[in-house]
Amino acid sequence: MLSGLFRVHGHWVASHPWEVIVGTITLTICMLSMNMFTGNDRICGWNFDCPTAEEQVLSSDIIILTITRCIAIIYIYLQFQNLRRLGSKYILGIAGLFTIFSSFVFSTVVIHFLDRELTGLNEALPFFLLLIDLSKACTLAKFALSSNSQDEVRDNIARGMAVLGPTFTLDALVECLVIGVGTMSGVRQLEIMCCFGCMSVLANYFVFMTFFPACVSLVLELSRESQEGHPIWQLSNFSKVIEEEEDNKPNPVTQRVKMIMSLGLVMVHAHSRWIAEPLSINLKVGIPDVGMTLDQLSPRRIEPQAPLWHFYLARMVTMDVEQVICLTLALLLAIKYIFFEQAEMESTLSLKNPITMSTATASQPRATESCCRTELPVVTKEKATPPPTAVEPEGQPKGVFVLGGEEELKSSVVQTNIPSQPRGLDECAAIFKDPEMGARLLSDAEILLLVEHKVIPAYKLEALMETPERGVAIRRMFISRKLPFPAALSSLPFTNYDYSKVMGTCCENVIGFMPIPVGVAGPLHLDGKQFQVPMATTEGCLVASTNRGCRAIALAGGADSRILADSMTRGPVVRLPSACMAAEVKAWLESADGFQAVKEAFDSTSRFAQLQKLLVSQAGRNLYIRFHSKTGDAMGMNMISKGTEQALHLLQQHFPDLQLLAVSGNFCTDKKPAAINWIEGRGKSAVCEAVIPAKVVQEVLKTTTAALVEVNINKNLVGSAMAGSIGGFNAHAANLVAAIYIACGQDPAQSVGSSNCITLMEASGPTGEDLYISCTMPSIELGTVGGGTNLPPQQACLQMLGVQGASKECPGDNARQFARVVCATVLAGELSLMSALAAGHLVKSHMIHNRSKVNLQEAPGTCSGKAS
Repeated sequence: MLSGLFRVHGHWVASHPWEVIVGTITLTICMLSMNMFTGNDRICGWNFDCPTAEEQVLSSDIIILTITRCIAIIYIYLQFQNLRRLGSKYILGIAGLFTIFSSFVFSTVVIHFLDRELTGLNEALPFFLLLIDLSKACTLAKFALSSNSQDEVRDNIARGMAVLGPTFTLDALVECLVIGVGTMSGVRQLEIMCCFGCMSVLANYFVFMTFFPACVSLVLELSRESQEGHPIWQLSNFSKVIEEEEDNKPNPVTQRVKMIMSLGLVMVHAHSRWIAEPLSINLKVGIPDVGMTLDQLSPRRIEPQAPLWHFYLARMVTMDVEQVICLTLALLLAIKYIFFEQAEMESTLSLKNPITMSTATASQPRATESCCRTELPVVTKEKATPPPTAVEPEGQPKGVFVLGGEEELKSSVVQTNIPSQPRGLDECAAIFKDPEMGARLLSDAEILLLVEHKVIPAYKLEALMETPERGVAIRRMFISRKLPFPAALSSLPFTNYDYSKVMGTCCENVIGFMPIPVGVAGPLHLDGKQFQVPMATTEGCLVASTNRGCRAIALAGGADSRILADSMTRGPVVRLPSACMAAEVKAWLESADGFQAVKEAFDSTSRFAQLQKLLVSQAGRNLYIRFHSKTGDAMGMNMISKGTEQALHLLQQHFPDLQLLAVSGNFCTDKKPAAINWIEGRGKSAVCEAVIPAKVVQEVLKTTTAALVEVNINKNLVGSAMAGSIGGFNAHAANLVAAIYIACGQDPAQSVGSSNCITLMEASGPTGEDLYISCTMPSIELGTVGGGTNLPPQQACLQMLGVQGASKECPGDNARQFARVVCATVLAGELSLMSALAAGHLVKSHMIHNRSKVNLQEAPGTCSGKAS
């Protein structure tokens, strides 16, 4: 019940940050202004003489107070040092703001609300600093930072408040009651300090429940990227925080003890305040009059000898020895924290990432290794190596990757609390499940032990380790032991890669990434613009050939293109009790009323989804319904599938006997050759054309128009018809589509349908020697948002074309422009390859540019006859 209340409270605070912040600040200002009504303008030492009873100050008291102040300063320093280890400037900034604001609120409460000067306030300040605990604030900030969107930020803050709120409330109550016992001691100085402590606990609790979550929500909302609205705080080391904290439930026994203690302390306070107080009053009857003494100690107004600012400045300049010691310590720690802490943190941060690989090993020439190694040792090195962070070190290019060999699978850090020999299974499991310790205090060998015994699921390694990269490295070690050749993964890189953008989006069970060469063809002159086209391929001659086609198009004045249709499709299969009933459903779907009803249900699922038409085919009592819909700049399979489900739900309401067999009945058709895509189209349907002058055909393409026309007819048209090809009336459209798709984060499997193309060539011009060429592609399936387009390298390639992300002016324009570029690049590739075929240069060029120069007999890593 309490968790539910705190969840609702947290969600409301996170959803209305401005209201909460403004309200809290307004309340603070009101508290500050309350002293205006009391008329308290007395400042002792400036305009009032405040005599005080002489008290004997012992040197031991001064020493103890100085030590306490120093301990408080060091404690605050250590708390900020722990914040920096988290690796997030957001947690550090927000938690610092939380501390400062708590102190500010508390000071206003004590000084202005009580309307009296506390002479012991100076001595109480160190105890206030010792009461500050940022652990709960850090945990709540980590809840928020583990989100992927602003809505998720609010939900996670609500979940964090549900987890932390009850415990924090009980802790604050117990602290106030325990510290409050000191206010009944009768010792004035102790009463002041305890009062100060109680109010500091209340101030921290008030800020944690209101101002702090509102600030977290507001800061993260303001820090979103301006392009896509994606958060820039995606921190991989917080990916498991929700799971850990929700599993880390408070101990019920501890909670009961706290409740009993609270009730006992309440009774103590009630007895002291309401029962013992009248008795103390009665005991005071016989005390003689001390009015004269009080009059002598009462403050008297005097004329100020100097301005107020001069008075405060003089008090600041004249400091005691203990104040100088504390100020010096604070300044030294501040200087160390600001200027010297970064270098130390680079070495100590390896505690958070003990799997980091040594870049020095990767930079050295690799010796020839035997492919028949049977052992995968896991040892540690003595020297610590700084882990890869979001900010790369100077002098290192951002695109650098490190090959992952056996040597690099070793931990690079030795921790004093991690023994050299792996500990037992139960001990390792206990350490891993302890939220204060976790995977960072386990060696790789111990993590492997937990994986082998199913304590840690292998597929969850990225989420459960302190960094996803360590999870990938440990999975590589786990897999390598089961491979025929343990060194098989040595040349597959995995370091210096942002796996946070891959997790839950692009790939599972990750063991590395595949670096593929990316070439550029261009400039491609299309529709009055120029494009540099990125192509990821391992086929020699492909980029060079496409580049030649682009040059021919540029010399011809450029190509022109148009989008003929734009609609992604999904084709579910449904079954009716009889073929006659299926025919009735088909007739209803094809009617104006039926289509309108289905369209309303379909379009309600997304602001980009717009159902355009339905194509219904019947086979017995089965119906195959092909939904055609616009999907904005996304490729749109998920979007259209969601709309299809909603439309089928409506259909089942009209026809209760309708049974959904599959949301995809291969009538779409996706990632398979299909005549329906060739005829009806799917995704973007585009056409591109160009007229190449005879001079360019002869000088650049090294052939003639007549030869090109003849080869095109007999190869692309007649030859493809003889082969029974569907949509394959081209020379190599799939080459260009696949290379662009891999470079730009598209689904490579969709090059099957996207490469449907018919290439036509005709003689043109007054003399019939110019060449007219066109490429028509009816089913280009692509998008500029979602999926692999969220990965930074793929986004860079989309930015090269000026189509990255969603179009702000008109949704879908970026994807349509991308489809035009693909079609025009296919035209350039067709033009160059067909020219090579017509001129007889194909084999010669491939012998030059597409043959490996490596002597396979002497290649490193191959097994010798003796080894085999």
